[in-house]
Amino acid sequence: MSLFRATGSLEALDDATRQALLERTTADANAELSERVRGIIADVRRDGDAALVRLARQLDGAELSDLEVPRERWEKALERVDGAVVAAMRRAAENIKSVHEAFRPTAVETVTDDGVVVGRRPDPLSRVGVYAPGGRAAYPSSVLMGVVPARVAGVGEIIVCSPPGGDGAPSDVVLAAALIGGADRVFALGGAGAIAAMAYGTASVPRVDRIVGPGNAYVAEAKLQVTSVVGIDSPAGPSELLVLADGSASPAVVAREVLAQAEHDPLASVVVVSTDAAWATALERAVADLVPAEPRADVIRAALSSRGGVLVAGSVESAIAFANAYAAEHLLLAGAAAAQWLPRIRHAGTVFVGECSSVAFGDYMTGANHVLPTGGLARSYSGLSTLDFVRWTTYQRVSRASAAALARDVDLFAQAEGLPAHAAAARQWTVE
Repeated sequence: MSLFRATGSLEALDDATRQALLERTTADANAELSERVRGIIADVRRDGDAALVRLARQLDGAELSDLEVPRERWEKALERVDGAVVAAMRRAAENIKSVHEAFRPTAVETVTDDGVVVGRRPDPLSRVGVYAPGGRAAYPSSVLMGVVPARVAGVGEIIVCSPPGGDGAPSDVVLAAALIGGADRVFALGGAGAIAAMAYGTASVPRVDRIVGPGNAYVAEAKLQVTSVVGIDSPAGPSELLVLADGSASPAVVAREVLAQAEHDPLASVVVVSTDAAWATALERAVADLVPAEPRADVIRAALSSRGGVLVAGSVESAIAFANAYAAEHLLLAGAAAAQWLPRIRHAGTVFVGECSSVAFGDYMTGANHVLPTGGLARSYSGLSTLDFVRWTTYQRVSRASAAALARDVDLFAQAEGLPAHAAAARQWTVE
């Protein structure tokens, strides 16, 4: 019996199964969760720091005397982290810096009429908040993925929020990553309370202009609920992987990629589409052989049985069409023709070209960002980049001669729209 929810022909999938694969939710949200998050946000808005202390006690089992973690503690944490791990984090930070410097936006100007100049200038945000998940696991990589691009973009102040452990502070590796990445302040805050604090501000936590970073369902829902007052990167939910493979790919290699993404969460989505039926069968066997030895085997089985699939496409065209409809967070192109498929991909958070391009490399070390849209939102959102840490200022310069040349047509537009003051403002530049 297959570990995967859906197997067989891609084209022969029944409508219900196809929709179930395509319509992943952006978070494990429901009415009860939404209401709970709404209550947490209201508590933080009303009681500020006192609410955050209560939440840390209730949800994290931590007694906080101070919400902010002093820099001396970051420095001690860096000393305690294994030197090889520190070296890996420094290498990752340098790669992230290099990539995001290359992606940094630049100002542009254009001339629309003689004497009319319109320009657009990227201005760094004044303050941003980076959320780094905690609790059952620590994610220093998420700290680096948020902090380093913000620093490259020239953000004025970067704060990090991450849940406290029993000692009242985030884990040593998270604090070390904050120091390596160049954060300005760290707060021992997690969940929806941290998002509310950054969105609205408290006596201790400054209000930010944008919140970025992954998190659990509560964090994702809280980010959605505060979008009327603060920018966010993109709504995000459980991890996703879609693989397009032909018969030349290694089933064993792709099986490892399947396990790596499925171990994230019982709600992770992992789908493989191949143009070779025999290869698809070999992949299923490879996955089944590997799962029993995995420490997180129960999580993997739950993910594959609820949101997993191994499907056989009748053609490359059909496989690519499915990929663009699926709009995966991570898309791995595995096969000899992978580079030829890339130009035809339009909807994906990030694309890994060739089976050597493991998603794990992108998660930690290539320098590309791993904060990506999920739930099909790669159709309209992009992965985190320096663009998320700037806002664009548009400016216009009109010469005296161009003002006279524009006046008549603007007068006509304004009168057609019933705005006589606009028309008069334009007419004053008319040359009789």
